[in-house]
Amino acid sequence: MARALITGGSGYFGTLLRDRLMARGVLVRVFDRVDADDRPAGVEFQRGDIGDAAAVAMACAGCEVVYHCVAQVPLAKDRRQFQAVNVGGTARMLAAAHEAGVLKVIYVSSSAVFGIPRKNPVTEETVPSPGEAYGRAKLAGEQLCHEAVARGLDVTIIRPRTIMGHGRLGIFQILFEWIRGGDNVPVLGAGDNRYQFVHADDLAEACLLAAARPGATTYNCGTDRFGTMRAVLEALCRHAGTGSQVKSVPMAPAVWAMQATSALGLSPLGPYHAMMYGRSMYFDVSKARTELGWQPKFSNEEMFVESYEWYLAHREAILRRHDASHHRSAVRQGVLGLVRRVL
Repeated sequence: MARALITGGSGYFGTLLRDRLMARGVLVRVFDRVDADDRPAGVEFQRGDIGDAAAVAMACAGCEVVYHCVAQVPLAKDRRQFQAVNVGGTARMLAAAHEAGVLKVIYVSSSAVFGIPRKNPVTEETVPSPGEAYGRAKLAGEQLCHEAVARGLDVTIIRPRTIMGHGRLGIFQILFEWIRGGDNVPVLGAGDNRYQFVHADDLAEACLLAAARPGATTYNCGTDRFGTMRAVLEALCRHAGTGSQVKSVPMAPAVWAMQATSALGLSPLGPYHAMMYGRSMYFDVSKARTELGWQPKFSNEEMFVESYEWYLAHREAILRRHDASHHRSAVRQGVLGLVRRVL
């Protein structure tokens, strides 16, 4: 029976991918620094750090496919860890996978490699131009993948748009908490920037399809049903029925304030959030549809509603949780708590 390794398999997307693989009868090994409290008994767990080459080599041994999901995410705001984990860790994983004779590596990258795109839609041919430390680190990881391909390793790069879906928290937990309480939600300027998300289930399906397709390549993944930032937030407010409304705030001073409070450690938002919240960003996903037969099932509005309802159903347990990954945890609002009161 085939065995797959998921690096970062205790994180938000890693746990979802784990369950999808198990449902298909794949033997799953998780490599992470912490064990997830919902890990099924049939999933092998190897505790280790992506910075430990020997541990990474042990994790790759005997695996046919590696899904490289471990990453230091923008919420962490630690530039040294962006390099250590997203670049150095990727280099160690690729070397170990090559040495172990892994047949396929799926590298989960990020749309942050494109920064603020000069034009939309963004395609696989668009030249990356990251605008902050996280995006630069993820692009460096992609470059390492290309070098590994030149040495004979089969690596496919998957670039997701911002991930949503049941269980997705992080900064979205703040949004859900505001709407639950009937507080207003800001957009920058008119909020007419077109912004695409991707449901974690759809992303997992793309990863599984890509793993089954030989040959190194890159796919951009996002929903094919999306509109403006204002539209998706207004749809969620209508669904919630708590009285929350979407309010415009001036873009330039808001971006400056987001950047300043992030730099001072007063806000959970990172540089990427300040850079992109008021900008348009969306992928052309025709390559994934054509070559993989992939079809996203969720629209922006559907995934926001599902994520919000899941949060309401699990809120009490979430607020008690303290040892999960950034995207599976509640977030301290910091200065955003003051913003909540004045909108």
